Amino acid sequence: MYIKKRGFTFIEILIVIGIIGMMSLMFYPDIGRSLEVRKLENEARDILTTMQRAKFQAVKTKLNHRVRFLNENDEWHFQIEREDNPDLWNIMPGFIRKTISSKFNANVNLPSQIVMFSPLGFISNFDTQKNSVTLQSSKLENSGQPDIRVISVYAGGSIQYDKSESE
Repeated sequence: MYIKKRGFTFIEILIVIGIIGMMSLMFYPDIGRSLEVRKLENEARDILTTMQRAKFQAVKTKLNHRVRFLNENDEWHFQIEREDNPDLWNIMPGFIRKTISSKFNANVNLPSQIVMFSPLGFISNFDTQKNSVTLQSSKLENSGQPDIRVISVYAGGSIQYDKSESE
């Protein structure tokens, strides 16, 4: 009596692997763009939430707080600082200095690269001409995707997040 073994032949396995490989090559550009969009979004939202946190802490502690951007060795860093005494600024306890990824073009257009929140939550150094941080991905620009993220601040303390595409 002959018992037939069930399973896949080597050729069937090779065909399935080939089909998976071709599909991966077809969808790879979409996956790459999706990952780039996610990285750009995360970077911009990190700046946005840092500004919101500074505003919240200023109101909560009744002390001036600021988000200060520093450009060191062609890298942008940002941190929350609070004014413990007049003109004496210290990094807010529990906050770790953050770095904007060098893969994005960053433009910090703020007075002295600072957003300062008063104990009432208003921006005390507001300037209508200097009120934004812009991140741009050249990888997304080349693919026709919205490649710019802008975080804008306003005198009343509101913070706005926008997406746009290079012209």
